[in-house]
Amino acid sequence: MRKLSTKNLQGEEQRDEHFMRLALRLAKKGKGWVSPNPMVGAVLVRGERVIGQGYHGVFGGPHAEVEALRSASGSLRDSELFVNLEPCCHYGKTPPCTKAILEAGIGRVVIGTLDPNPLVRGKGAQELREAGVSVKVGVLEEECRDLNRVFFHFMESGRPWVTLKWAQSLDGYIAPKSGRSRWISSEQSRKLAHSLRAEHDAVLVGAGTVRNDDPRLTVRHVKGRDPVRIVLTQSLQVPVEARVMDPSRGRVLIFYPEPGDEERVSALEMAGAQLRGCKRDPQGGVDLDSLLGDLASMGISSVLVEGGARVLTSFLKARQFQRVVCFVAPILLGEGKRAVEDLGVEEVSQALRFSSARPRRVGTDLLWELEGPES
Repeated sequence: MRKLSTKNLQGEEQRDEHFMRLALRLAKKGKGWVSPNPMVGAVLVRGERVIGQGYHGVFGGPHAEVEALRSASGSLRDSELFVNLEPCCHYGKTPPCTKAILEAGIGRVVIGTLDPNPLVRGKGAQELREAGVSVKVGVLEEECRDLNRVFFHFMESGRPWVTLKWAQSLDGYIAPKSGRSRWISSEQSRKLAHSLRAEHDAVLVGAGTVRNDDPRLTVRHVKGRDPVRIVLTQSLQVPVEARVMDPSRGRVLIFYPEPGDEERVSALEMAGAQLRGCKRDPQGGVDLDSLLGDLASMGISSVLVEGGARVLTSFLKARQFQRVVCFVAPILLGEGKRAVEDLGVEEVSQALRFSSARPRRVGTDLLWELEGPES
């Protein structure tokens, strides 16, 4: 293992933060592969030297702590372990990490933040302490929580993290009058959009988008897992030959307000989709609270909503989202399909506002990343 210099770091706090940053960098390597699990990195240290490191690389695979232990050689007794999230203490897809830590004889464990999972939530740290291990919690806690904010939201709210994403012209249209939206955004923006798909457990559109654009809703321009594909429909008018129905690319879920036409339900199920009935909202569509609750019960922790306008507007009006990603292309369409429909705003003071807004350039486009909604 390479020796890391901490010559300029003064005191225990700076030293702990130094190795925790390395754990965070390792954790990010699992982005797009480990969800609904959190991203976790682990670093084993003796003195000022890294003797082992690892990260959670794929859902269902070994946890970061185990990978770090496997990468080290020789006795690990009285070494230190730095990990951005509390080690698990229960049997799931893998054995508890606390057991492996204790068997290795680790003397000190530094934890970025406690795990919000009710099965852990402080129990892992407590088990280590009771076994005589020195445990420190809260090093770079804000950064550690932010890295896994989707996981924390899912565990603490019981609902998936929802990102709304669309690409629009400078004058606010997602498509010209023809309804065909390819391609408003730049090639760089489309690549980033595929990265967003890989980072979410599911991607969601309305049946109108399926009929007009015939999207695959898969990950192609970057490396990553295909998300579960979700279609919302009022009338079950989803073409059975649509590209989104391809069963070779994973699950396709179609949500519709009950009751639905039994023949259409049967035809779509024969085409490979899973049909899920939901409550109706006041407009006759799918009730979003019911939808998100159903998705949470299926273990889906994050959803990327890609439109169209009717679906985006329903999520915005219901305040059922945590993030907006909007690509603004430097083109004018004059007329067409609006990105967002009527939100019921009569005065500027009633406008939907966000808790934070960050612009940046992507190719020729301007990307707005909005957190919210503002409470």
